[in-house]
Amino acid sequence: MIAALLLLQAAAATPAAPPAVPPGPGQPPATMMVEPAAMMIAACDLDHDGRTTAAELHSCVERSFAAIDTDRKGSLGYIGFADWAERWLGDRNALPSPFEVDTDADNRITLTELQVKMAEIFRRLDRDHDGVVTRAECLTIRAVVPSNRAPQGKRKGGPAPH
Repeated sequence: MIAALLLLQAAAATPAAPPAVPPGPGQPPATMMVEPAAMMIAACDLDHDGRTTAAELHSCVERSFAAIDTDRKGSLGYIGFADWAERWLGDRNALPSPFEVDTDADNRITLTELQVKMAEIFRRLDRDHDGVVTRAECLTIRAVVPSNRAPQGKRKGGPAPH
């Protein structure tokens, strides 16, 4: 009878849990970024549908250029372009640089040159090539791989080598 009770108790016992799997490194954290020109393109969404068309961008760039070209010269010097970049891209040094935009190298940025460069950026961002840039297409997602190394140029435990 004791043997039967021991058999019943063994059968009723819950099976042992599998050994715990040690946690691995997991997925690295990601950083979402928006380049300044993409931020402007997103802001050019005139009908507020979350999508910017090429026509909306064209109109927006024209208005932004006119807001800086107050003397109506039809072109901006590099300082004027820096003023445009600060107002519309968020920083005077944001890309595209005036050297990229000034295709004829006359040290002046025309509306046409700016339109061509912004259209080029629009086409690059339009990943599905449907003629529309969405907020998702404006994002750049970069995985950040954790590292135990000290940042370049800084050493732990003493002065930098000479």
